[in-house]
Amino acid sequence: MTRAVTPPGPKGKPVIGNLFDFKSDPANFLLRCAREYGDVVHFKLGPQSLFLVNDPEIIKDVLVTNNRNFVKSRGLELAKEFLGEGLLTSEGDFHLRQRRLAQPAFHRQRVFAYGEAMVDYSTRACEHWTDGETRDMAQEMMGLTMAVVGKTLFDADVIEEAKEIGQALTEMVHFFDRITTPFPKLMAKLPLPSNYRFKRAKERLDATIYRIINERRASETDRGDLLSMLLLAQDEEGDGGRMTDLQLRDEAMTIFLAGHETTANALSWTWYLLSQNPEAEARMHEEIDALLEGRLPTAADVARLVYTTKVFSEAMRMYPPAWTVGRRALNEYAMGEYVAPAGSIILMSQYVTHHDPRFFPEPFKFDPERWTPEAQAARPKFSYFPFGGGPRLCIGEQFAWMEGVLILATLARQWRMRLAPDQVVEPEPLITLRPKFGMRMIVERRATSPFNAEQVATMARDFPATM
Repeated sequence: MTRAVTPPGPKGKPVIGNLFDFKSDPANFLLRCAREYGDVVHFKLGPQSLFLVNDPEIIKDVLVTNNRNFVKSRGLELAKEFLGEGLLTSEGDFHLRQRRLAQPAFHRQRVFAYGEAMVDYSTRACEHWTDGETRDMAQEMMGLTMAVVGKTLFDADVIEEAKEIGQALTEMVHFFDRITTPFPKLMAKLPLPSNYRFKRAKERLDATIYRIINERRASETDRGDLLSMLLLAQDEEGDGGRMTDLQLRDEAMTIFLAGHETTANALSWTWYLLSQNPEAEARMHEEIDALLEGRLPTAADVARLVYTTKVFSEAMRMYPPAWTVGRRALNEYAMGEYVAPAGSIILMSQYVTHHDPRFFPEPFKFDPERWTPEAQAARPKFSYFPFGGGPRLCIGEQFAWMEGVLILATLARQWRMRLAPDQVVEPEPLITLRPKFGMRMIVERRATSPFNAEQVATMARDFPATM
């Protein structure tokens, strides 16, 4: 056995280690650790040893090269309380089997076909906006991406349930605050108000998911969406079996949560950053106007919306929706001169690495020109990893890119957003990086918009027939 050499790190308090410092401001705590102690930092949360790594080569080694030495860490173990054995939380052969069954729904041609619904729902979302009114763009984007995921992946219209589902999902997300508390499994058994809220939220979400599954089983119709694929798929490389209702529930819940939460957050931060950077906003509008010439965008336009894609990329650099990822080492793991004992948590933070001035000079400056092909080629690959990497790379990455760019283009054709004067902007690093106090913005109809609200609503209704 290799002698464990512990890297430098912040000195914690007896028993609790650095727990309070981490809980008070986790993203900036990790950022300070990397700045003060280097690319490999050791700290403790209670009895648990954690190793923060901020070297793209080590990140690649953990996520890709030596991924078999790692399993998901405590956060996603806790997520099994409501996600079950879905793609995000399952391990080993079972995870590989489930990913094989779900993968066809995310092939490029299939994702391309989802573009129509993404634009259609985006157009509907702003039908009732009024020039000069204030809207919480965090809530607006959550509702919109929830509707898109419901329609494209499950062929279900969840707009009427969006508010209730959103509240339940928020309760689930806040449940993750327990990741840093001692004895989280014991806490889950106590008669705490938070446990009752979690139970009700889980029941509310289960009701929606099982309703969709039951309706689909009863209809016996192949609608060509993800749910049909999961219902009909057989694991031809494995045991030849199909998914049970519980397995379907776990996968549907995982994709429903991950498929809208992360993109909604990325879009909320994008609107905020555009409001603070009028030159970038104007350039994005110019691209959209010149390319679309007044029409609605299509999936085929995404490759040509080059600057809009740069804007979305830069927003996910500054405010990565998945802001940290952890792995538990099965065996001891060497990182240069340092060794993490078996059982240690290796923590890799997108928020930290994306704000490293070695890779992104002036890291807190919004600059879409960081995303020219030349600039990207000059940086280490894992200096930017908003969707993770390796065999656990987010299965919906291409879906998210297309959805983000199409929603930006569709809404920015007509609207620009201005931050409400009294809006406090502060990230809330939970399982995702949400705006802590929402994102209230004044929506302004663009003077250059070639259509009025009535014409836009008509186009939205006719859109499928024009494709």
